[in-house]
Amino acid sequence: MKEFVISEVKAETAVLVGLITQEQDEAKTKEYLDELEFLADTAGAVTVKRFTQKVQGPSQVTYVGKGKLEEIKQYIKMQEDAADDDPTGETQPVGMVIFDDELSAKQMRNIEAELKVKILDRTSLILDIFAMRAQTAEAKTQVELAQYRYMLPRLQRLWTHLERQGGGSGSGGGKGSVGLRGPSETQLEMDRRIILHRITLLKQRLVEIDKQKTTQRKNRGRLIRVALVGYTNVGKSTMMNLLSKSDVFAENKLFATLDTTVRKMVIDNLPFLLADTVGFIRKLPTDLVDSFKSTLDEVREADLLVHVVDISHPDFEEQIKVVEKTLSDLGCADKPSMIVFNKIDAYTWIEKEADDLTPSTKENVTLDELKKTWMAKMQGDCLFISAKEKRNIDTLREILYQKVRQLHVQKYPYNDFLYQVEE
Repeated sequence: MKEFVISEVKAETAVLVGLITQEQDEAKTKEYLDELEFLADTAGAVTVKRFTQKVQGPSQVTYVGKGKLEEIKQYIKMQEDAADDDPTGETQPVGMVIFDDELSAKQMRNIEAELKVKILDRTSLILDIFAMRAQTAEAKTQVELAQYRYMLPRLQRLWTHLERQGGGSGSGGGKGSVGLRGPSETQLEMDRRIILHRITLLKQRLVEIDKQKTTQRKNRGRLIRVALVGYTNVGKSTMMNLLSKSDVFAENKLFATLDTTVRKMVIDNLPFLLADTVGFIRKLPTDLVDSFKSTLDEVREADLLVHVVDISHPDFEEQIKVVEKTLSDLGCADKPSMIVFNKIDAYTWIEKEADDLTPSTKENVTLDELKKTWMAKMQGDCLFISAKEKRNIDTLREILYQKVRQLHVQKYPYNDFLYQVEE
């Protein structure tokens, strides 16, 4: 009997590229590339190599300099040769090169022509993840709109790429291949009109969805709205599940939540609405912010923002700044808010001896000491919790109750009956 062996599908391998500039030092570039690797992992790719270059700014032609591009090219060739010579099939050729900034059409075209592998930038990678994560009609429409907006100025490059792939078949696609002329301007203009028409239709569809959601929000009654906000993957969905006893999808991946989930909560007979929103990230593409306007309306219309921070992340201070800037861009900087430092179970520290005179660092500060730091004084109210381990959750509920009650009395002064708690 003939045996059929199902071979395991291997993840694509990726190379990451970033720049060290006057505005972005080596440490910051490493942090950004760490995040880019997490994004690649979320998208299903395995990072095998990183390349950085110290320059004044990105090259308008190829992002990195010619020497660095040649170095990347040689590495790709080396990996390809190693894969060909590996009888076990364990060695994988480089499937894609991912750049940590958004590339122009010209940069993409030139880099792709030189490296001859799939080229992605940070924006296109995030768009891929959003497309993969989108579940509802609204999220799918928002992602599609952002993709078309990203694609529109890059039509020439896309056509050149398709022509090169098509002309290469049968001839190896090497130098000297004939029939590689680009499409006519008429064809490009036709595709441009098709995409513009599609963008118009998607915008209209989002307006209709937004009207429906606005009606839904009005029908929620006279309830205070609380929105969980924060950087992506800080534990908002886990916290949502714990507080509201719901079953919102939570995973240790970036952008696990795209659609805003709203649940009705009751603490000591005080009802309010709790919303879990899409996570923010550094260099969030403008097209995504614009496309997800209706989703972010939950943040705009919230009465109270609960800013969730992953205290175990080595760069949580920077993440706080990113979230605060995004909230400011949305016009929400002045809203009542509180900050919740989550994942204290993953935060590592060392108890200092009494005679230890070494300066305090993140590694040797206890949680009791943390409560006396600048973090504990942020925005008036600050709390350290572990949603995963359910630590300090009762205290969180008490603070939420006090804040929601205060806001309700201010907003609906004649609804005092809500606070008649049965003894």
